[in-house]
Amino acid sequence: MPHPFAQTPKWLSVWLFTIISVGVFAAQPQPKELFWEDMVPKGFIAPEVTVDHLNNMSQAAPNAPVLPELNGQYVKIPGFVVPLEGTAELTTEFLLVPYFGACIHVPPPPSNQIVYVTFKNGVPIDNLYDAVWVVGKLSTDGWSGDIATVGYTLEGVEVLPYE
Repeated sequence: MPHPFAQTPKWLSVWLFTIISVGVFAAQPQPKELFWEDMVPKGFIAPEVTVDHLNNMSQAAPNAPVLPELNGQYVKIPGFVVPLEGTAELTTEFLLVPYFGACIHVPPPPSNQIVYVTFKNGVPIDNLYDAVWVVGKLSTDGWSGDIATVGYTLEGVEVLPYE
């Protein structure tokens, strides 16, 4: 018995394939572009970084307020990667920070200016000096580690060059 589409005209097959493909791509939501100032409640002013008698600096505002309306949104955020877990080829966990050197060379910014990002299967990060866009589902669930306290977490979908 011949395949049911064996008798279908070629133009109809191409048309059906195109319609199905467009439907699949249209189903993918476009991420909302967020910038760091969009993640801070209006009127919030971060306190100054403090330095103790041993010249140790602490995180300014480790419990800074987040915006509950951002919880669950599909977003795209620019920033710099501070790797936490992974291999030489793939990073599975990292902090996304607004400026290079945050959490490593200088004290961490307020917690609402850091995003803890996870990728189940890992993602290649080519150059830590380059800014990137990170796309994924944002959560207002915090996270705390040795480096900093974080206000937002993100289940990563992709990392793109910042252009």
